[in-house]
Amino acid sequence: MDPPECQGHSHDHDHTDDLGLSLRQYMDIPRVTCLNEVVAGSGREILKYHQDRLSSTPSLQSPPEDPELLLTIPFTEAVTVQSICICTTNNTSAHRTAAPRKIRLFTNREDLDFDMMHDDLPPQQTLELLPPDHLEGGTIDYPCRPAGRFQNISSLSLFVETNYNSSANGDDDDDDDDEKEENGGTEITYIGLKGKGTKAKRMIVEAVYEAQGMPEDHKVPGDELANHNIM
Repeated sequence: MDPPECQGHSHDHDHTDDLGLSLRQYMDIPRVTCLNEVVAGSGREILKYHQDRLSSTPSLQSPPEDPELLLTIPFTEAVTVQSICICTTNNTSAHRTAAPRKIRLFTNREDLDFDMMHDDLPPQQTLELLPPDHLEGGTIDYPCRPAGRFQNISSLSLFVETNYNSSANGDDDDDDDDEKEENGGTEITYIGLKGKGTKAKRMIVEAVYEAQGMPEDHKVPGDELANHNIM
């Protein structure tokens, strides 16, 4: 199977905001979950700041011979996700890990598990990632489309279905069994989201504030004089 063509995405060799600004500040990091991660908590650690996107450590890995990962990112307020950036290994680590290839995106579902994935739950979008040697030291922003599916969302889930070692890709039919047994799982070094916050949470707080008012807003005329007259 040939890798996807180089189209429909932005090469982000520099920090641009063509596809939105970083949503890192809106990620509810303590509530991030990742199923099938080798090292507990590593799914949170790859949600790095933009300036650290090219750092190879820490990384998120799935077990050997199993490419699947299910990462769910809740947000502290409703956001609009315009693009996603995924940095990964170039298959040079000691454990022969591989870059993710096919990723399915889901919104507003914090109850997902692998059974749902294997039942072919319809995603909001399916991404076919380019091979890591295409990046040449840069990164790629994949637009989230159709845009309406990623507006005002409370969480985003990424299901890594295959990687560039997966036999499902049809790329390793000529490999012998010994070489297949050495293939590692998926490895991801960075996930970044771009878009915009909606300030929905702040608006709710402000609405409650206006409805309740402050104590001084509810003073009864003459109360101050009455208080001064009490001996």
